[in-house]
Amino acid sequence: MKSIYFFIISLILVSCSPKEAEPIVLNVDQCHHCKMNIAHGKFGAELITKKGRIYKFDDIFCMVNFHQQNLDTEIQNYYIHDYAQNNVLIPAETAFYCKGGAINSPMHGNIIATTNKQNVLKYIAEFQANAITWDKIINSK
Repeated sequence: MKSIYFFIISLILVSCSPKEAEPIVLNVDQCHHCKMNIAHGKFGAELITKKGRIYKFDDIFCMVNFHQQNLDTEIQNYYIHDYAQNNVLIPAETAFYCKGGAINSPMHGNIIATTNKQNVLKYIAEFQANAITWDKIINSK
C-alpha cells in the first residue's frame, strides 16, 4: 500500500515541477505567432506557461507580440537563443541584449541575446547596435 502512495506522490511532483526549455527543431518547428518555420538558431525564442504549454518563436519580436496579445496567459519562463551558440536557449531574464544597427533577424526584431556582457559589448561594436534590457524588450510597444 505504501508503494502506491509513493507512486501517486511521485507522479504529482513530476507533473507539477517546472518545465525546462525544449530544444527548437530547426526547419521543423513553426513559430507560434507568424507560422514560419524556425530556420535560424541564433534569433529564436520560447516561452513556457504556468500550465506547462510550450510556445516556440522564430524571433524575439514574435514572442513579444504573442505576449502582448495574450496578457492573461501566465508565463512561467522565457527563453532566448544565445547568439554566440547555435540553437542554444538561455533564460531571457539573465541574458544581455543589443538591438538595431546592422542586426537582421527573421521578423526584424533585430535583437541579439547572449549569456555574458563581454559578448554583447562585442556585438554592439560589430553591428553598431545599442544595449537594451529584457524589461524594455518584453514591455515594448
